[in-house]
Amino acid sequence: MLTRNLGTYDRIARLVVGGLLVVLAATGTIGIWGWLGAIFVATAVLNFCPIYRIFGLKTCKDG
Repeated sequence: MLTRNLGTYDRIARLVVGGLLVVLAATGTIGIWGWLGAIFVATAVLNFCPIYRIFGLKTCKDG
């Protein structure tokens, strides 16, 4: 079960940083490690971070 645990600013930051990493990897500017940005994009789209869940963190408001 994916329970929402990302707040708005957290999601925006993940989309921007993750998207930038993917674009840089796709253009060959940075190495293959840039494709890890896809993980940030996926967590932002799903509004869920499994690492946050493991550590009991939550950046979204309850409600």
